[in-house]
Amino acid sequence: MYTVKDVKELREKTGAGMMDCKKALEACEGNMDKAVDWLREKGIAKAQKKASRIAAEGLTIGYSKDNEAILFEINCETDFVTSSDKFKNLALEIRDSLIESHANTTEEALEVKMKSGKTLSQLIIDATATIGEKISFRRFSRITKKDDEVFGIYSHMNGSITAVVQRMLLCKLLQ
Repeated sequence: MYTVKDVKELREKTGAGMMDCKKALEACEGNMDKAVDWLREKGIAKAQKKASRIAAEGLTIGYSKDNEAILFEINCETDFVTSSDKFKNLALEIRDSLIESHANTTEEALEVKMKSGKTLSQLIIDATATIGEKISFRRFSRITKKDDEVFGIYSHMNGSITAVVQRMLLCKLLQ
């Protein structure tokens, strides 16, 4: 029906737990594509169950590239998850995709295609299922500067507070 190698492959594709991958392959009679869909549906169901929970912990990320800067907040339920590699990698994937996008609002950001091919909204649902806590993308802002201006980004308290400052570059040549 399916092998340990199949379970491992499904786990790598989806990020789901080993037991969930086994159940998915059993339910789908070893069909990998159907198992991925099965896990996605279960992930959406898990995310919906967690929707009423409060996600008050998290990270704020400020990042600039060329004349654009972004600032966003992603939340979870506990500070333990905030410091986990999965959550930090999720924040980095979001950062890298949003800086390249043209999104200006939180609503637009949630529709941005991530490098994985999913929208940010889908990625958050999948992360909720994989990490096991409610994950939410709370807010987003984009700042554009002129060539004669600079960005300063400051993060405090392990990323719980971040500021992006835009300032005109003051330069005087001494002769």
